[in-house]
Amino acid sequence: MPWPADPDTEVFDLIDQELERQNTSLQLIASENFTSPAVMQATGSVLTNKYSEGYPGKRYYGGNDVVDQVEDLARQRACSLFGADHANVQPHSGANANMGVYLALLEPGDTVLGLSLDHGGHLTHGSPVNASGQLYHFVAYGVTESDERIDYDQMRDLALQHRPKLIVAGATAYPRVIEPEPIRQIADEVGARVLFDAAHIAGLIAGGAHPNPVPYSDVVTFTTHKTLRGPRGGCIVCTDELAKPIDKAMFPGFQGGPLEHAIAAKAVAFREAAMPEFSVYAHQVVANSRALAAGLGSEGFRLVSGGTDNHMSLVDLRSFDADLTGKDAQVLLDRAGITLNKNTIPDDPRSPFVTSGLRIGTPAVTTQGMAEPEMAQVAELLARALRHRDDDALIAEVRADVATLCSKFVPYGS
Repeated sequence: MPWPADPDTEVFDLIDQELERQNTSLQLIASENFTSPAVMQATGSVLTNKYSEGYPGKRYYGGNDVVDQVEDLARQRACSLFGADHANVQPHSGANANMGVYLALLEPGDTVLGLSLDHGGHLTHGSPVNASGQLYHFVAYGVTESDERIDYDQMRDLALQHRPKLIVAGATAYPRVIEPEPIRQIADEVGARVLFDAAHIAGLIAGGAHPNPVPYSDVVTFTTHKTLRGPRGGCIVCTDELAKPIDKAMFPGFQGGPLEHAIAAKAVAFREAAMPEFSVYAHQVVANSRALAAGLGSEGFRLVSGGTDNHMSLVDLRSFDADLTGKDAQVLLDRAGITLNKNTIPDDPRSPFVTSGLRIGTPAVTTQGMAEPEMAQVAELLARALRHRDDDALIAEVRADVATLCSKFVPYGS
């Protein structure tokens, strides 16, 4: 049967519109990035046609000789990149990776320590609205009131009190380095395992811009997009001891057939992340993040924890404008061509749907080639838009200035 002769103009017109948006506006969402043409080519390859339940050499379908080689290559590259014993590259997302690890290591009702959602943790770190919080007994640790950094003393006290089976490290809105060694020491003291969720910082780890948690963890999960700059998806690396239970939990325990086109794209991304140029990129992400934080501070914004060590800043809007919410700021900045997300700050008096803060990241603008001078310009554009949020003409002016800046750093040119 021939393919349809008439093009699907509705869908592809929308894709063209999204390409235009990405090329002409600032992408400051900390969990987003621009991936390479090679990654996109693999993602759109004929591998999407193949069913391959199981693992290399142990499939439920025939015709997987090539697919086995692809998945083995991805696993080998992941292990090499992070210095791990074993890799499972099948998780469809970071959330799936975390849930697969829980299935492998825990029984329903087991006690787990995780970073509180409103202090920067992730939904899958025990939020009561998430399956993790419904299936397991999560006890939340947080950041200190004084410096807004992870309170390792509190973590130890809670571990000694509750004797968790697992301690989950990692965050989704935390702008500082997470030290893996003290977490390992606390876990060893109470006989717990360590899961380090490196979803946000995997690329920084690969590029040497953040300490590698693999030597201190039983399992490390991460997403392959964000700072790693690969396709949307997840990955797990672990010790040899846990290889079989992790693999069994992911399939057939938690997922069905793997997405081999995405796995091929992960393999491409792992290769790219092992190149010397990627280390330069990862360190520039952090340098840009610090420069942007400094610029925002000079514009009157308060930075949670006083600054950043990684790819993101968490901004408390109240010092800039007590009446401005994260929700309103996000909507307004979209109009100005600046894309970021509202975010709670520690002990936020507003709801997670409104928030008092913003989360601002530099992975995508760094991929475009922007550096410290452009970060100062971005801070000024952002502040100018928010100061004059009731002036439509000035918002349009900021949007034009954003487009001019982006025209010098087009990620996907013709």
